[in-house]
Amino acid sequence: MGTGKMVVYVLQGHELQNDVQTMIQVFLPNSRYSRREEPAAEGLSVVSRMEKGIASAMLYRNGEKTLDWSMEYTADGLDEKEQKRIVKRTLYELLRRETGIEPRWGLLTGVRPAKLISGMLAEGRSDAECMAFLTEQYLVAESKARLALRVAKAEREILEKSRPEEISLYIGIPFCPTRCLYCSFTAYPLAQYKNRVDEYLDALFQELEFLAGYSRNFVLKNIYIGGGTPTSLDERQFARLLGRVGELFHPSGNMEYTVEAGRPDTITREKLRLMKQYGVNRISINPQTMNEETLRRVGRKHSVEDIRRVFREAREEGHGNINMDLILGLPGETPADVAHTLREMEALAPDNLTVHTLAVKRASRLREELEQYDMTAAEELEEMLALAAESAERMGMEPYYMYRQKNMVGNFENVGYCRPGMEGVYNVQIMEEKQTILAAGAGASTKTVDPSTDRIERVFNVKSVDDYIGRIDEMIERKRAGLPQGGKTYDTACERY
Repeated sequence: MGTGKMVVYVLQGHELQNDVQTMIQVFLPNSRYSRREEPAAEGLSVVSRMEKGIASAMLYRNGEKTLDWSMEYTADGLDEKEQKRIVKRTLYELLRRETGIEPRWGLLTGVRPAKLISGMLAEGRSDAECMAFLTEQYLVAESKARLALRVAKAEREILEKSRPEEISLYIGIPFCPTRCLYCSFTAYPLAQYKNRVDEYLDALFQELEFLAGYSRNFVLKNIYIGGGTPTSLDERQFARLLGRVGELFHPSGNMEYTVEAGRPDTITREKLRLMKQYGVNRISINPQTMNEETLRRVGRKHSVEDIRRVFREAREEGHGNINMDLILGLPGETPADVAHTLREMEALAPDNLTVHTLAVKRASRLREELEQYDMTAAEELEEMLALAAESAERMGMEPYYMYRQKNMVGNFENVGYCRPGMEGVYNVQIMEEKQTILAAGAGASTKTVDPSTDRIERVFNVKSVDDYIGRIDEMIERKRAGLPQGGKTYDTACERY
């Protein structure tokens, strides 16, 4: 069951392939998974069966059955949600017995663990009913159920203020100074592409011009410039970017305008000044850890003192809403290291704290080099999450959004905390998928939401910087064809599509 081993799974009497694989991943992470018709002759195989009112999960080692767990169910009126819960329950019980692991999120494997509670609250269910549902039906630990309930309420309060005509804009800058050990984003080394950055911006501006015309039919509420690391652009290029966004979209105080400043080694006082000049009202300065040794280990090129300096300069330049990211479970870190990081962050007093649990992504260097690192045990990670929650509370912050990813160490969660009124609304909108988000740049994915039906459509851009530059007309045509109303832009002369 070591890292990189193949886990075979077999489905009998149902086709819930995704649910079976994601449940197996909870207990046997960072393996390779393959669906087969029969258990494999070598290695580990898991069989999930539903037939004649009996749901079963069976474990095979080298072709021999070594463990099984079954439960009865009533086939009449069985809907898909309940079928999924039953299949996951059998796998949960089987693999809990095999591994000794008791996942704190129980049977919940989805990206948005608060989603079930949001639906129940919308139906008028009480807090007690929501808690009982999670802990009894989905075997969620009480502490996680309470967190899900708090987040669901905070997200509902944000979403209830949204209007059907409101949209958001994402702008992707896919360059970074170096690639961090854990990174799987669409990001390219700046040194390799430094001679093409201006070409990239030229192409990006063409796409943004199209989206500016289209967006005039709506109310633009959020702009988010992410990456990569947007501040990896030099000061001239950064000014070009912010200036063009200003000309096209006219940011105002009624908008949330975020720049993922990210790595402190890319931030200068001039860039901080430029962001303030062009109306950016929310920035992220992301240390991930405040331990020098870990920074070097994961490929960060800045020091802890750089983080302190940049944060201080941001405040001096007038930035009043600063988020800081923290990653728990980084290779070699202990709860004591995390406690040190949190003390350092508390001294800086950010307005938002986003706590990530390390996810070992397929496209990351960490996945390729996993055997070289001691990964954090689930018990330690739970302690780290508790330390982060206590720190957020000391800073006067509440949890307001939460999401999960595949291959997260310990199958835990990412949580956004903030001071009252400092919520990152864009974060909630992108996770809850209740608002159209137009997206520009290499690897960006536009997502349109029909407010009346919640139907979601996506329009994708190519990931390669070279392809994006060379095929920018095609990217615009994809949007023209894929956006509602055929992507026709607003005509100010006759006020029609």
